[in-house]
Amino acid sequence: QVQLVESGGGLVQPGGSLRLSCAASVSIFSLNAMAWYRQAPGKQREFVAADTFGRSTDYQDSVKGRFTIFRDFAANTVYLQMNSLKPEDTGVYYCNANRASFNYWGQGTQVTVSS
Repeated sequence: QVQLVESGGGLVQPGGSLRLSCAASVSIFSLNAMAWYRQAPGKQREFVAADTFGRSTDYQDSVKGRFTIFRDFAANTVYLQMNSLKPEDTGVYYCNANRASFNYWGQGTQVTVSS
């Protein structure tokens, strides 16, 4: 079982920045990958970014150049640095971890981009 705890969400003005954190209850060396998804009100959950731990990172087209996913193995934590935020980035952001073909999810953290 893998438990994930997200933090770092909040209210930010357009153009601002936030850094989300996702702390795992296990060593992230044991995971195949970690990713961030988001869900806007009335919409389906969508992929945002993924880190396959040294093999590759991947981003949704709309966040490329603005968001960066990176990890701290010592802290068993994956981060999502979000810059130049737009109102359309608003939503609940969920952390995802994959291990042995199982997917685990955090509880989500709210990000609101509004003036």
